[in-house]
Amino acid sequence: MKRSLQLQSEEDQKKFDKLRIDSILGLALLIPKSYDNSFITQTPQLNQKNCIEVEVQHVSKTPKALSLDLFCITWNEKIKGVIFRPSFYHTKIFKPGSLMHVRGKIVWGMGKIQIQQPQVLKAINTITSKYKTALSNEAMRTLVKKYVTKEALISEGMSDKDATNLWRLHHPDLDFLYEFEKNGYPHDIKETLKYAEIYHYLDALSKKNITYLAKNRLEHDAEPFIATLPFDLTPGQRACIDAIKQDFQSSKAAKRLIMGDVGCGKTIVMLAAVMMAYPKRTILMVPTTVLANQIYEEAIKFLPSNVTVAKVVQQSSKEIDLETFDFIIGTHALLFRKLPETDLVMVDEQHRFGTNQRATISNIAKVGNTRAHFLQFSATPIPRTLSMMHASVIDFSYIKELPFKKDIETHIIGKSKFPQLIGHLKDEIAKGHQAIIVYPLVEESEVIDYQSIEEGRGYWEKNFEHVFVTYGKDKNKEETLQRFRDEGNILVSTTVIEVGISLPKLTTIVLVAPERLGLASLHQLRGRVSRNGLKGYCYLYTNLEKSDRLSQFAKTTNGFEIAELDLQYRAGGDMLRGIFQSGNNFVWFDMAEDHEILKKAKAAMEYNGA
Repeated sequence: MKRSLQLQSEEDQKKFDKLRIDSILGLALLIPKSYDNSFITQTPQLNQKNCIEVEVQHVSKTPKALSLDLFCITWNEKIKGVIFRPSFYHTKIFKPGSLMHVRGKIVWGMGKIQIQQPQVLKAINTITSKYKTALSNEAMRTLVKKYVTKEALISEGMSDKDATNLWRLHHPDLDFLYEFEKNGYPHDIKETLKYAEIYHYLDALSKKNITYLAKNRLEHDAEPFIATLPFDLTPGQRACIDAIKQDFQSSKAAKRLIMGDVGCGKTIVMLAAVMMAYPKRTILMVPTTVLANQIYEEAIKFLPSNVTVAKVVQQSSKEIDLETFDFIIGTHALLFRKLPETDLVMVDEQHRFGTNQRATISNIAKVGNTRAHFLQFSATPIPRTLSMMHASVIDFSYIKELPFKKDIETHIIGKSKFPQLIGHLKDEIAKGHQAIIVYPLVEESEVIDYQSIEEGRGYWEKNFEHVFVTYGKDKNKEETLQRFRDEGNILVSTTVIEVGISLPKLTTIVLVAPERLGLASLHQLRGRVSRNGLKGYCYLYTNLEKSDRLSQFAKTTNGFEIAELDLQYRAGGDMLRGIFQSGNNFVWFDMAEDHEILKKAKAAMEYNGA
């Protein structure tokens, strides 16, 4: 069991606060960025910094350099010295007849050993760690010397070997330093840093794992509702509903993230949760008006008539008494209303809301010292490493099956294949199908070598009928999307259509400049097509001659496989941003590669009682 942190003074506490750490391990992970080695170099080490004793014999100055004739007492031979862009200090200190210890890079040139940019040493035969933190180097060294001991690190969960390695990073010997200067950190040191970093992160997460009493247990039977559905649930939907049922029957407030690909049937899981909560109230918050309308329509269609449903969007009347409704669906407009008490809060795609909005959402779930049950839904699958890391903070459910098999072909094309693309679009439109062209920008840019919406829309409007155009700042985008769904052939857009409206006739999406997007976003956009089992097509229009990343993406439509790819290519990319808001950027631990190290750290955490 780890001991609590005991600091020796309030001043030290202020320093820990300034460094934003709360453990000795946290301090130990602030490793030196470099080392000053003032041990005398007995024989010349070319292309490395050497420490030697010299006598200045002659000095000559040019406008750009100070040239030195030196006698190296250490090596008993004459050498040259050069200082580029010398200051008054250099001309004052490097005077003929002066004896001094200096450190500089040793090179071979003009038939002689040369020392470049020699620096005068105040002390020799020492190794000084140099840090880059919010504290001065001297303050850091004092703090490290006082607190970073092997015993302290072992008490915070490190093994003897890892504690020793971390200690050596702050107190290196010459053997370590020579190895570091030649080859960087040894393999075992890197492994220690990876392990210590993820262990420290898991430890911080465990401190955040605060459980709250639920306002109420929710024990209404959802099976009669499920029996009325005109289709069977997938195994993933059923498992997810069963997990939520167990959560709701606990005295602890639920915290669960439900993930699944676009079209996997998360809405039905939401409605089942509403029925389990009934007659207690449920509030659902979604990122767009289009999505609010869509879920509202499905709620009215599938829920029993005795369950009253309200929709709150920007245009909604504020005269509606929300106290009279069992299920309230809304956008961020909900945050500007006085909301009635609720026993279940659900949020779809929470990472699409701003920081302040997320904090307000969290407050909705607070009821005195208790909490409403809280469910998040996301069409952005996350890698197994990330879900394993956060399993102590939130429960996970995955809906991996789709109600029907999506048949989507993905093609990477360039300018030479544009005529074939146009032929394909005309064929699909003739079948009564629709297409979306997604541009990277709304207006022309000198930086990006692709057309924008404003540059490209004319072509589509000239060559096709019923073309609609929208983008993020378009005030009428919700109306435009609705009109496109009902009467359009082609929609020219930005990524604003990544999440939202269901377009049952959409079979083709063309993504311009796909290399500018994370794989998660590409997957979300591709997921817009083939929603109802139609044959789907995704065209990645790129100027790149070759892209392994896009080629790998084109080979799979599995969101969980793409999550791992996104991690591999972008160290998490946009797939991870915002889902947990941890603010953590790992320096050593690699989420794509270090799964076994994570397993080892989690096992150690459990053994240590964290």
